[in-house]
Amino acid sequence: MIKKIITLSLLIALFTGCNAQKSNSPKSDKKTVVNTYINSISTERLRTNLTYIASDEMEGRETGSAGQKKAGQYMIDFYKSHGVSFPKGAKDYYQPIPAAFLNAKRNENLPDSENIWAYIEGSEKPNEIVVISAHYDHVGVKNGQVYNGADDDGSGTVALMEMAVAFQKAKNEGHGPKRSILILHVTGEEHGLHGSRYYSENPLFPLKNTVADVNIDMIGRRDDFHKDSNNYVYVIGSDYLSSDLYNICESVNKEYINLTIDYKYNDKNDPNRFYYRSDHYNFAKNGIPSVFLFNGTHADYHKPGDDVSKIEFDALTKRTQYAFAIAWEIANRHKKLVVDKKDK
Repeated sequence: MIKKIITLSLLIALFTGCNAQKSNSPKSDKKTVVNTYINSISTERLRTNLTYIASDEMEGRETGSAGQKKAGQYMIDFYKSHGVSFPKGAKDYYQPIPAAFLNAKRNENLPDSENIWAYIEGSEKPNEIVVISAHYDHVGVKNGQVYNGADDDGSGTVALMEMAVAFQKAKNEGHGPKRSILILHVTGEEHGLHGSRYYSENPLFPLKNTVADVNIDMIGRRDDFHKDSNNYVYVIGSDYLSSDLYNICESVNKEYINLTIDYKYNDKNDPNRFYYRSDHYNFAKNGIPSVFLFNGTHADYHKPGDDVSKIEFDALTKRTQYAFAIAWEIANRHKKLVVDKKDK
């Protein structure tokens, strides 16, 4: 009887030890850490920041306008208040873009403008850069009506702000990304992707060291193809240059987020040509693996009705978390993304 009890005790101890090892495995620990920072993304901050950035006071954030500059200053003040710095090698949060560049292809009498950037330096591979981009301009005021651009692309703008804070929080708590994160708010998108084109031609960090671009352009609403649920996102371009990037976009969604990934617009023959119409393209055309996250167009696309009151903040939060999870995995994986395809 005593022998049986001892044997049973040993089996229980062995079982308990195995379970403890399993729960403390690197994979389990990683998931806990990643979830901590995914869950730090705040719906209330997204709402507060978007309410300001897409307010009438910003006058539609036309490229180079006083309203756009006011929105830019708000973003910079937000970064300063959360301890997120501008990049190494830059003198401040601005990348100035002269009017001559903005008007070179099609003269629209645009004034000088600027990209805005923030930066979280990598802990192990600081010279390898993961760009997270969104445009913060919109189309201004037309016929006395302010086009607030809450979804286009106020939603992407505030998503970047939240992601920067989450990465900075991780770094402050000893879980900083292995690779550096460049948060890039670009100007002039509505006039022809000018801000991202300027960065790609005048990069702060060499393009050869740029691992990927995660681009966000409209993630705050739903389109007519998803009337019954906003638990989706269009993913465009993830498989064009890198099988690694495609696999990451799939795996982190299954592991952490559980959105429905819609590849409707990933077809290069799609007549909308969305792949060529947002800022990731200026990275992709330079051979940098890029992915574009998008909620599709809606009745208020480029109309004065694109207001904060119509933003679905649950969807905006979840899609921001998804973008963060993608960027986190790219920044922290052992090897940088393989470029094993040619974009034709």
